[in-house]
Amino acid sequence: PPASQNNEQGSTLRDLLTTTAGKLRLGSTDAGIAFAPVYSTGTPSGKSGRTMPNILDDIIASVVENKIPPNRTPKMNVKSEIKDEPKDDRKCILDDSSKLYNDIQYSWICDKHVLWLRDHKNSNNWKLFKECWKQGRPVLVSGMHKKMNFSLWKAESISLDFGNQQADILNCKDSIISNTNVKEFWDGFEDVSKRQKIKNGETALLKLKDWPSGEDFKAMMPARYEDLLKSLPLPEYCSPEGKLNLASHLPGFFVRPDLGPRLCSAYGEYALEGERVAATKDHDIGTTNLHVEVSDVVNILVYVGIAKGNGVLSKSGVLKKFEEEDLDDLLRKRLKDSSELPGALWHIYAGKDADKIREFLQKIAKEQGLEVLPEHDPIRDQSWYVNKKLRQRLFEEYGVKTCTVIQFLGDAIILPAGALHQV
Repeated sequence: PPASQNNEQGSTLRDLLTTTAGKLRLGSTDAGIAFAPVYSTGTPSGKSGRTMPNILDDIIASVVENKIPPNRTPKMNVKSEIKDEPKDDRKCILDDSSKLYNDIQYSWICDKHVLWLRDHKNSNNWKLFKECWKQGRPVLVSGMHKKMNFSLWKAESISLDFGNQQADILNCKDSIISNTNVKEFWDGFEDVSKRQKIKNGETALLKLKDWPSGEDFKAMMPARYEDLLKSLPLPEYCSPEGKLNLASHLPGFFVRPDLGPRLCSAYGEYALEGERVAATKDHDIGTTNLHVEVSDVVNILVYVGIAKGNGVLSKSGVLKKFEEEDLDDLLRKRLKDSSELPGALWHIYAGKDADKIREFLQKIAKEQGLEVLPEHDPIRDQSWYVNKKLRQRLFEEYGVKTCTVIQFLGDAIILPAGALHQV
């Protein structure tokens, strides 16, 4: 917050938590809670006859009593702020950005829904990012690989260092998970002839499931961990200690969430089958199904492997498959740039469309004769990859438009919590 606000009680979440916690007496109770409640009445010994205190009620009571004077309205009223926003908030950002941020290299893609920051080195990027982030919009930052030690992220390098490790490997075609040596996965990463075959003779489409992640990543791959951290885009927001990363301000008595990082690795969609190369029918299979994260996410494409083997699609063939997507003109232009290497296809949806998408997927499940239980949530279950035909129906029947983004080598995609996506 501005310096003038620093002395206002409760002006930030950190102030609110720490000042409230200061009123809670540390100690242990039979219930094993971290601290005892605020006792405003009771005997000198502090006993008030409450053996199972409700901490949340005490915090709320303390905030209401001490932090919001009766003659002052709360600083943040989420509902009223949303209600009072201009109807075309996106147009407002666009108009302002062209005047205020002419020192930043940027574009708007996906029907002006996604901000593309083209110069990862610009120290002013965060100022425009902040305005976009207020509206809960995804952001793309390109060129992050130029800051990284590329040799650390090659498939052969990871296989050489960690091939004897065991990990869960998912076959995206039949959803079967097996526990095997990591080397087996990496051996087939760029050599199709070394990939597993499933029972009908098809080549497996494998994904290494979040290996390693969190503290395991830091302990197992310290050099890669440090390389990643120094290369994060918008460090004010994305660094674990970033001044605008809320997690870095959580008081010490809070249990910090697992912010990763985790390594996500998967084969490309096109696999050798007999004497021909076959893409899965109508792109029905993704390596990451439609889902939602509970925290903001930054995903950096650190390596793109070029599959080799008899009959494997050439780079031009792969590019043609990308061009069949409903792409923004700027993304089509990037595809024609020989210095750019595409590696992943994303479909992103705004969090506000979650209920419509959930209803649509349940409707499709019924059409396909699948049992739909009342408690079933297709988004939470991550059981769907929405193919091209379904994406078209979703738009025609529910008015929900898909934001299609191609992630090139070195691109960082930053998603707000609640944004639905598949890869």
